[in-house]
Amino acid sequence: MSPRLRSRLSAVLIVLACLLAPCGALAAWAAYGLGDTGRYVAAMAPLATDPHVREAVADAVGEGVLEEVETAAARDGGVPGAGEAVPASDSVRLFVRDAARSFTRTAAFRAGWETANRTVHGAVLHALRDDRTAGRAVTVDLAPVTARVRSRLAEDHVPMADRIPVRPTPVTVLPAHDVDRLRKGYHVVDVAAFWLPLAAVVFAVAGIAVAACRRRAVTATALGTALGGGLLALAVVVGRRLTVAGLPGPVDGPAAGAVYDALTTTLRTAAWVLVGLGLAVAVLSWLAGRLHTRRQGPTGPAVGPAPSRARL
Repeated sequence: MSPRLRSRLSAVLIVLACLLAPCGALAAWAAYGLGDTGRYVAAMAPLATDPHVREAVADAVGEGVLEEVETAAARDGGVPGAGEAVPASDSVRLFVRDAARSFTRTAAFRAGWETANRTVHGAVLHALRDDRTAGRAVTVDLAPVTARVRSRLAEDHVPMADRIPVRPTPVTVLPAHDVDRLRKGYHVVDVAAFWLPLAAVVFAVAGIAVAACRRRAVTATALGTALGGGLLALAVVVGRRLTVAGLPGPVDGPAAGAVYDALTTTLRTAAWVLVGLGLAVAVLSWLAGRLHTRRQGPTGPAVGPAPSRARL
């Protein structure tokens, strides 16, 4: 094989390797980071102390409690048209919201947060992996979460904590049509998480092996990997902005941003690892080339001094 053909083939293989490296990191993060319940719960656990998340949860819990209070007041008070809720007074609203905010600062909330995340993630993951659940919505029962919170409140000696009712509370997490659509994507990502990184390594090794100048091929592969990692890090930043900007009005933007940051921590780390590793290998390859040139010395035949003419 001629050196020119080897160089072209090497360039194609190296470009493919550099393109597949960030894609493989993204697929591996989705499959092994988001797809693992333990890692997911560990990533979400610190958000129980995030002020934006606590504020969003407190608002949601407060609204839910107020709806129950207003509906119960209409039903028990014999108000005509009891199906309609009676608006609560401002003092009741203030009390409920303060109580909800205080609850988000307790250990019981942190325990319930962890249990809820584990329950929801396990249910979604089971639906995505099991083809027998096709056509079914993902529904979770929040009774275990309520039981965990009640147990923690009882341990903290909160009055009447034992009277908190624990009844089946089914909540639909994903509609059936979304489950079927996400299941196909999950299977693709699950396969890509293994094959894309492997293909990137194989193409990189093959591109370096067939190159006419292997040192330059190593440098090009390293710089391409660093560039791919930089583009991946940029994609994470752009994805955050698009995700927060595309949220519906009722969803709290700072809380959603905190969740996005928590879930993409390992992806950002992987991107910067690609950048750092690529730049380090490129610098080492360049230094090795310089050292080899110095050791080899100047090439070509040595030119001796011109012979002097003998004087007559």
